Amino acid sequence: MTDNFTSVASSDQAYLQKMQSLNTIGTISYVLHLIVAIGAIVPGGQFGPVLLIAALVLDLVKRDDATGTWHASHFRWRIRTVLIAAALYLVTAPLWVFFLFPGWMAWTAISVWFLYRIVTGFIAMNKGQTIGPMESAV
Repeated sequence: MTDNFTSVASSDQAYLQKMQSLNTIGTISYVLHLIVAIGAIVPGGQFGPVLLIAALVLDLVKRDDATGTWHASHFRWRIRTVLIAAALYLVTAPLWVFFLFPGWMAWTAISVWFLYRIVTGFIAMNKGQTIGPMESAV
């Protein structure tokens, strides 16, 4: 009796390629987010919105590829981070119009929070760990 292990090997190979692809996409996305987060804290780093939109689109387009893997939590994490930060920036935008110092403080706090989330997620991804609550929806 002989066993045919070629189908198992090709299945494992396909899975490894998928995981490697997701890791590459995740790294690119986290690096783009990291550039944006640092640019939000450093004065004059106003190039961030274009990179942030590129990273968000990449995450939205590729998140279905991660379904059923631990990478799915990272796609949710990055997308939620961007959406929450955008909402917080919009809510605190009037502070800039009326009061310069409170607006600056609020946006600095949001930017530090954004940087923390991106660094935390990037570290967890590099360790091969999930991040955030394990839910199915964004």
